[in-house]
Amino acid sequence: METAQTSTGARASGGDGELVLGRYRLVARLGSGGFGVVWAARDERLDRDVALKRIAVDDPAVAKRAAREAKAAARLSHPGIVALYETGEDPDAVYLVSELVRGHTLARLLADGALSDRDVVDIGSVLCAALTHAHRRGVVHRDVKPQNVIVPEAPADGQGVAKLTDFGIARLLGEDVLTRTGDIVGTLAYMAPEQAEGREPTAQVDLYALGLVLYEALSGVNPVRGRTPASTARRVGVRLPPLGRLRRDLPRGLCDAIDAAVRPRPEDRGRLVDLKRALQAAREEVDDEAGTVEAGPLESVTRVAGMAVRSRGGEPGWPRRSRREPWAAEQEDQDEEPFADGPPGGGPDRLPARAVAALGTGALATAALGALGPEPPLTPLGGGVLAAAAVALFPRLGSLAVALALGAWLASATAGGNGSGLAVVVLAAALPAVALTWRAAAGWRPAPALAPVLGLVALAIAWPAVAGQARGLRHRLALGALGAWWLQLAELLTGRTLLLGPPPGARPVSAWGDSGGAALADAIGPLLSSGALGVAAVWAVAAAVLPWLVRGRAAAADIVLATAWAAGLAATTQAVAGALPWSGGAPAPRGIVAGAVAAGVLAVVVRASRAGP
Repeated sequence: METAQTSTGARASGGDGELVLGRYRLVARLGSGGFGVVWAARDERLDRDVALKRIAVDDPAVAKRAAREAKAAARLSHPGIVALYETGEDPDAVYLVSELVRGHTLARLLADGALSDRDVVDIGSVLCAALTHAHRRGVVHRDVKPQNVIVPEAPADGQGVAKLTDFGIARLLGEDVLTRTGDIVGTLAYMAPEQAEGREPTAQVDLYALGLVLYEALSGVNPVRGRTPASTARRVGVRLPPLGRLRRDLPRGLCDAIDAAVRPRPEDRGRLVDLKRALQAAREEVDDEAGTVEAGPLESVTRVAGMAVRSRGGEPGWPRRSRREPWAAEQEDQDEEPFADGPPGGGPDRLPARAVAALGTGALATAALGALGPEPPLTPLGGGVLAAAAVALFPRLGSLAVALALGAWLASATAGGNGSGLAVVVLAAALPAVALTWRAAAGWRPAPALAPVLGLVALAIAWPAVAGQARGLRHRLALGALGAWWLQLAELLTGRTLLLGPPPGARPVSAWGDSGGAALADAIGPLLSSGALGVAAVWAVAAAVLPWLVRGRAAAADIVLATAWAAGLAATTQAVAGALPWSGGAPAPRGIVAGAVAAGVLAVVVRASRAGP
């Protein structure tokens, strides 16, 4: 019925140790409200811990409500719903005896930043199943909110990761209503518009409330809750800002499903099964790293679509990172930041993603115009500025346009044949980077160019530590592999050894630079057949798992795990290189020891700096 959490230490005078109904020994008072007092108790007959809710019967309406809760809970048997064991009564009270769930409420865990996006998605899936079960048995909960969701400390697999409780105001379909039409029961900040108007509640009110709970859990703000009950009431029934505006890193299908669930009109919300499918489909695409959702360090109060959002302070000790800052929602077309979180103006590591993307793309365009091909149509600096402006205005389309423009310039610079070989290599680098990071923060698109730069100073293997800072498993995988790909293409262009060196069979750029066909045969082909792309797979996996190990919660643990991760990265890269069937012997990765040390240090330092104050 309730959760055994930090409040278990609060005891009621005179109640501790009392025997109730001849078998339940009261142990600790868990909490109280307008509808009874909840105790942790011991069932001396069956030798098990239970939760016991005592409801005084001096008020006939309260007694009727107690009976309604018991009847509603008795209809239900689902791992996502707190189980009711039995009911009883004495002359003074009615008792509801249920399983004792040791854990915390969803509200508490969200405030503490203890849940990742994936945790929220898993909890949402379980609640969809639990509510579907209740609705099929004629029970509408009518008060779904974070305070009524318990997350066990040691959850069972599958549908045991969360439990819905408190059916005190549930509506039993097909029976006399507990309240008159026009009466309003529930929690206003999570109440569907038709419920707030006193209309007959249906299953759609639970869908709306669950959608709002998920919206709040993923964005850090309940857009309905105001400073006063009156301001909250004015917001009930308004169309809410799209979740994707606050969390651009979330899968579009997930955002669309939650947005649908909180639409004002019940017939527009879809079904619980639709929401559950979207949650399950998005599970592998969302971040699995825990963290608070709070405002940046320079803004304790910000505005999101006209609503106040207050930051939640962190605990002392090793800093805790933020998943996503609500301030970014102020700017509809602003991508999230690539390497850190926070509002603009927070220092170099707080630059908006567009600025990072624009500067990086401009630098790459300047270098390409100055080092590749014949005389460019405009100065390298002018071309870089133009490229930066395009990306600043249109982060995704601008990046694609710059890549295509460079390829077109190189291809048109050579007459005859299949076009410029340089264009083939440039497009082979740029187009995958744009495609695979299309939904990532804009600043990550030019980021793979850092891998060749690291290779110039014999630290190429440190790249996965950079790629591992991206949000989302899919993006980390893509960036880890892209860094290795750009590194190997740079080796083809320069003829230098940045990690493994050009593969056997690859000819110098002078032999294929003017012919696209020659570039495919004498550069790209040997690279693909050499086995060197095995390094890309290793780096992709290394980047993907890094946030699972270095979590920014304890400095000592981060240092130990980062060291182990870096050692594993170096050993696996060395093993892949040693297995390459290259003529003249397998290549020795350049700077593997120094790069591994740099990777471990970078992983810890960046994680700590991202955590914020």
